[in-house]
Amino acid sequence: MTKSLRRIVLELVIAAATVAIFIGPLLFAAFSAGMTATEAANLGFRLPKNPQYLANLAAVVKASNYMMLRAFGNSVVITVFTLLVLVVVASLAGFVLERRRCRTVSVARFLILIGLMLPPSVITTIWVMKAIGIYKSLAGLVLVEVALGFPYTVILYRAFVATIPRELDEAALMEGVRPWQLFARIVFPLLKPVTATTIVLSSVNVFNDFVNPLYFLPGAKNVTVPLTLYNFMTQYTTQWNLLFADVMLISLPPLICFLFFNRQIVAGMTAGAVKG
Repeated sequence: MTKSLRRIVLELVIAAATVAIFIGPLLFAAFSAGMTATEAANLGFRLPKNPQYLANLAAVVKASNYMMLRAFGNSVVITVFTLLVLVVVASLAGFVLERRRCRTVSVARFLILIGLMLPPSVITTIWVMKAIGIYKSLAGLVLVEVALGFPYTVILYRAFVATIPRELDEAALMEGVRPWQLFARIVFPLLKPVTATTIVLSSVNVFNDFVNPLYFLPGAKNVTVPLTLYNFMTQYTTQWNLLFADVMLISLPPLICFLFFNRQIVAGMTAGAVKG
């Protein structure tokens, strides 16, 4: 077997393994979402005999007095405000951390790395949120999501700011531009690639977040999209067809987001990495 043939065989094996690992579960969920309750209970990997996708999706939307619609509204609000705060704060922090050279900035960089490595303390966070009165509120969860995404986002922005010449800052300041104008009018527009990357990645993470809303936003009125899966799971039975229909429904927004913005994600991450 020649070297080129071995390479082709290896690539085919890797492609087949990738399909089995990533596409297989997606197909299983798609098949089960169109089955009847009895058929889906067998958990078999096969096409539905009598597809009823529309009926299952309608049942998912109507479950628990249209909880899905309320969940989508909550998830959209949380995602949008998290992105607004995260982009503004992280871009400012990344700019300052890259441009300034002092002991305070060095300590701040160290703390950001610590925040990236250490897991959050759920009990302590709940205690703090209760103390300041934001527990079980959308605003409280927004702050939690911002805090969790802040270290990684700052690192992305700082790496990209390093690609912008300092001479641009000096020329702008010599022309009488104030520091806040320098960032808002000159630097921030140049950060569009990494901003697009942050928006796409963070929106998918926040929209699909299951653990944080479960801990920090309990209550039926505050339900988010991932938590609607509990509508079809009880102590004794699980409606697998509706559960997988719910999974497919809540997976559509992130999937569409990735399909349309995958180039921006790669461009934003590689640009900062290569030039930095």
